[in-house]
Amino acid sequence: MWDGDLTGEVVDGRYALGDLYGSGGMAEVYRAFDTRLDRRVAVKLFQGTATREDRIRLDREAQVLAGLRYPGVVAVYDTGSFRGRPFYVMQAVEGGTLRRRMREPLAPEVVARIGAQVARILAHVHRHDVVHRDVKPSNILLDAGERRAYLADFGLALQAQATRVTRSGVLVGTAGYLAPEQVRGGEVGPAADVYALGLVLLECLTGRPEYPGGDTEAALARLHRDPRVPANLPDPWVEALTAMTHALPTKRPTADECARLPTPAELARAGRAPAAVEVVEREPDGPEPPRRRRALVVGGVAG
Repeated sequence: MWDGDLTGEVVDGRYALGDLYGSGGMAEVYRAFDTRLDRRVAVKLFQGTATREDRIRLDREAQVLAGLRYPGVVAVYDTGSFRGRPFYVMQAVEGGTLRRRMREPLAPEVVARIGAQVARILAHVHRHDVVHRDVKPSNILLDAGERRAYLADFGLALQAQATRVTRSGVLVGTAGYLAPEQVRGGEVGPAADVYALGLVLLECLTGRPEYPGGDTEAALARLHRDPRVPANLPDPWVEALTAMTHALPTKRPTADECARLPTPAELARAGRAPAAVEVVEREPDGPEPPRRRRALVVGGVAG
């Protein structure tokens, strides 16, 4: 049960809640201030009453993220329950989500930089035997200057032996970015994160989600057709995105390989002229309002 706007409340005797940063079907995120350590944080409050399993899960997530310790991994500082609702306290990233940023045109250099940075983050967590399992625009955060990308919400990563299908057969998570093996309920490895990142970058470039529609429609669509990568995307986008979204996990590059794609400067020195691709009007995603966007993008992938 929701408590309404909690701005002004103090969580756990120390976290003073500010304005609402974002909300979805499962949780609300507030800007907050840690009065004990005198620092800005963000507090994520989940829907529903906290069970013992919830507290154990959140504590475990905080422990896993503490072990990862990487500049692009959003740190979790504390966990607990407030008015019966589970919460965790995390690093404050003031620039907003990539989903919000995608309402407006994204310069190709920005898309390239975000892709390379998220690929490096994934390469790091994969080396620690962690698979994120839910890479999507709303889980990619940008700092205020849009110079650094962060990856948030590792909750599904902790379900190491779980699939994205519940025991009742209901697909959970964000269907539009699932890899084919996730839809089939198969083994999920690092390649699933690479696939999802490929879909995110493709959406940034084309201006539309590759697999729109309801959860079932979006999830099953990738089993019937591969992503449509426009042939007129500039090098090395076509080859890179086609490989990243290959139906077979073994055919996809690693996250580390994705992070080492050529920069625009390297392509320019090689004499490759950038092409242009039309960005179409975007469709709204979840509770976000519709975005009006028409532009041209040019350039290549940045390292």
